[in-house]
Amino acid sequence: MTDQTAAPVDDVPAPADAPGRAAPAWARVRFDWRTVLAVVVVLVVFGLPLRALFRYQGPPMEEGFMLVFPEQVLHGQVPHRDFLHLYGPGSLWALAAWYKALGVSITAERIFGLGQLAGIVFGVMALVRPWGRRTAALSGVLGALLTTTAIGLTALAWNGAVALAVASVWLGLRARRWLTDAGAEPNAPADADGTAARRAALLLPASGLLAGLALLFRPDVIVGVGLSALAVLAGLSWAQRRRWAVGAAVGVAPYLVLFATAGPGDAIRGMLIDPVFKLRDGRSLPRPPSWGHFDGALQKVASLREPSWSLPSLASPNQAFIWFFLLPAVVAFVLGVGWWRVRAEPAAWRPRVLLVVGLLGLGLMPQALQRPDSTHLAWVSCVPLSFLPAAVAELLAHVRLPAVRHHAASWSVALVALVPLFVIPHFTARTWVDLVGQGTRDDIFGYPLRHDGRTFYLGSGPIADDAQRMLDEVGPKMEPGQRLFVGTADLRKTPYSDAYLYYLLPDLEPATRYIEMDPGMANRADSGMAGEVASADWLILSHIWDGWSEPNGSRDQGSDAPNQVVRKDFCGAGTYGPFEVYRRCTSR
Repeated sequence: MTDQTAAPVDDVPAPADAPGRAAPAWARVRFDWRTVLAVVVVLVVFGLPLRALFRYQGPPMEEGFMLVFPEQVLHGQVPHRDFLHLYGPGSLWALAAWYKALGVSITAERIFGLGQLAGIVFGVMALVRPWGRRTAALSGVLGALLTTTAIGLTALAWNGAVALAVASVWLGLRARRWLTDAGAEPNAPADADGTAARRAALLLPASGLLAGLALLFRPDVIVGVGLSALAVLAGLSWAQRRRWAVGAAVGVAPYLVLFATAGPGDAIRGMLIDPVFKLRDGRSLPRPPSWGHFDGALQKVASLREPSWSLPSLASPNQAFIWFFLLPAVVAFVLGVGWWRVRAEPAAWRPRVLLVVGLLGLGLMPQALQRPDSTHLAWVSCVPLSFLPAAVAELLAHVRLPAVRHHAASWSVALVALVPLFVIPHFTARTWVDLVGQGTRDDIFGYPLRHDGRTFYLGSGPIADDAQRMLDEVGPKMEPGQRLFVGTADLRKTPYSDAYLYYLLPDLEPATRYIEMDPGMANRADSGMAGEVASADWLILSHIWDGWSEPNGSRDQGSDAPNQVVRKDFCGAGTYGPFEVYRRCTSR
């Protein structure tokens, strides 16, 4: 049945898609200049900061290990068995294939990350499209502001998983619409030739496949993927649901390869035991965030450089506090409007989309709640907050005031635009404007560090100078195949690491599985890190993270055994600002 109130005003009839049969109105799309303009607007907003983002500072550990881990995979190493990795193998395998084709470089990594962000932005925009061009354009702009400002173009597994989940939802909803609406509109003949059924038969397993791949990237998106899939498949036949399930099974089947190579014990420990039971105490932050100051160490560092913003706004910690409550409110609003409209019009199309996206956003919420800093809040907000214009437009389209109902899209655009401009501008609009300005002025906040034909960008000029001098002087003394350990100056505390140094010294083998260092894990008495230090030929220990302070277990001191090995077996080979280099005193 046709949802007359929900039909987008800018969808217009187009020629039939098969001889002798008219396509449903929703499937007939004419790409006129207004549609193209809406896409171009989002492309411009998404693209303007890229010149800066490709040379912007990278998070030393997170971007470092997304460069190092896939290269280790190319060298035959297995995640969870040979190095600590807290998520599924999908992202590492995909990046390894990408690096195999393009070479290992920060540019290749950031291009991959850019593709993941584009998948989120334009995927949500496609879901919003039934509410009209203006609403979709605002959704795309919101998505661009949230994704490009969170952690740059770093190709993290979370962004890939969300992009795949959004694409899965879009394909699943498209398949559902072919099944339920094709041939049911007035003056449209029934699906006598089976075109709609054949298309749905292809889209349903494709949707399941993408959902499975999302779980291969990040198993913890299973709640969002599962809830949204239930809403997509509700009311379909068991045969149709089986097609989706077969696709999902194919998507997660590569886990069998991981279990066979890493071993079930190491795989389960790496993806479940470590991140859920060991990591939380050292990484969690207060809920809600503090009103007057930042709780996260990296957020405090980022706040040392604050661009100007001419519009009225609260202090940055105040905005983070408000964002913490705004996000679940938006999720509840999207889900509530979807539930209300589905109950009122069970066969209507737009309510179903709202319900599905609301459930996806609800399932992603744990990511924001476990560490509510601006990055984690943005990683979840990129779906429900970007979809907010559609939910507002849907609500306003059913109010009794004709002036509001007839201009629902315009009202939704005006209301939702207040969020990035006045509610959380310091983490969205202000950062975006700053990035665009940096690219325009060619004065980018990223200091290049180069060695062995590779480049990484740090956020401190003095530290980059010290690291460059260290690599220039010590690098030639390091022989290919020797083992390198990179860690904190005091190995009793391991809150973070300069993992990018492994990437810049590719001829050396990492001496530790803790390329990513986490409090309460690497510094545990039973972590084995002391033995790994003892196996190294070279140590690079950093004082940069000595001042790490968060209200969690990262303040606790762990085992002193690794420090004892340093004092016993290693001799100083140079001090370069915050970096101390050690070499094994005697050969083994």
